Amino acid sequence: MAYADIMNKHYDELTKSEKKVADYVLSVGQKIIYATMTDIKKATHVGDATIIRFCQKLGYSGFTDFKIAIAKEDFPKTKPATADHYYDHIAQHLSDAIKATAALIKPKNLQTAIQMMTTANRIWIFGVGGSGEIAHSLSSILLRSGLKCTPEADPHFQAQIASLLGSSDLVIGISLSGKTKDTYDALKIAHDNGAKVIAITNATVSPIARLADVVLQTAIEEFLNGGSVAGRVSQLYICNVLAEGYEQMNHVDALALKERVLRSIIDKSIG
Repeated sequence: MAYADIMNKHYDELTKSEKKVADYVLSVGQKIIYATMTDIKKATHVGDATIIRFCQKLGYSGFTDFKIAIAKEDFPKTKPATADHYYDHIAQHLSDAIKATAALIKPKNLQTAIQMMTTANRIWIFGVGGSGEIAHSLSSILLRSGLKCTPEADPHFQAQIASLLGSSDLVIGISLSGKTKDTYDALKIAHDNGAKVIAITNATVSPIARLADVVLQTAIEEFLNGGSVAGRVSQLYICNVLAEGYEQMNHVDALALKERVLRSIIDKSIG
């Protein structure tokens, strides 16, 4: 039974406060899977206990269990109708991810981010999990554009590094949800010390986005399918755009630079 049907079935059994939660969930629909309990409390003015009781009256163990059930309902819709040519479906999905991300680019934000990268004394890139891997990829991409950046995926090192940054430094924070606590905590320390912050994230109203001086938006939301290739492709597209933009703004001789890089590693090939 769909979650909306379950709520309607039990609606009359809910207290006045629990009905506020139900009404809010119905109003936002599938987007509730990306919400936190704090989001719901702000929207409905109820407490944690009310939200948990609401979920339990519907037959779920708690809020997380409730969100997973909703995500599972929609998950089959992302699959192709037939197993034939599933690779074409994947290719189309990845192509759509790039197009959707490109449509969200705001030239002014992009220009500001590139200017911040150009003038920064030091650049660090923070991310954890899959976004931590993207941080290393961005560092590698920018290195081939002549820009030296340092990626860090360990939350403890991120916090230590952030505590030593100042107004001439820049941190690029990567998080699809914009709510990754470890990344937020490190960015907050850096921000409080005067460092500039660029956020690469889906959610422009997320805690990480609100902390940033400029936001570059990705387009692939994840919940049940965390760490998806489409999510990473969306992030990598932004990384590539940043590198190309940096080269153009700073009149980088990309061909000469790439030749130097190639010559430095060409002898490491076998054969």
